[in-house]
Amino acid sequence: MSTARHPFEDLIGHLTRTTPLGPGEAARVVADVLAYFGEPAEDFVRRRHGELQSKGFTNDEIFPRISAELSGRRVAAPELSLRQLRRIVYG
Repeated sequence: MSTARHPFEDLIGHLTRTTPLGPGEAARVVADVLAYFGEPAEDFVRRRHGELQSKGFTNDEIFPRISAELSGRRVAAPELSLRQLRRIVYG
């Protein structure tokens, strides 16, 4: 039996006490959330651009929205101009 402690054991314990999740499910939720918010800024910009474009938004609507969303990321992304956002997507 492993005695290694999970790096987020306290968070997993909190989730199992405050939700109907079991320890394994809580660990998977924590891993999924960390992976989602650990996405590099460039990957996030490309992914969100594609998602919003597929919903019919125009670039004039997309880039300001992505710029605002970046400030809410877990690790603050550098402030990027609309031109820099376009360059990430289109090169």
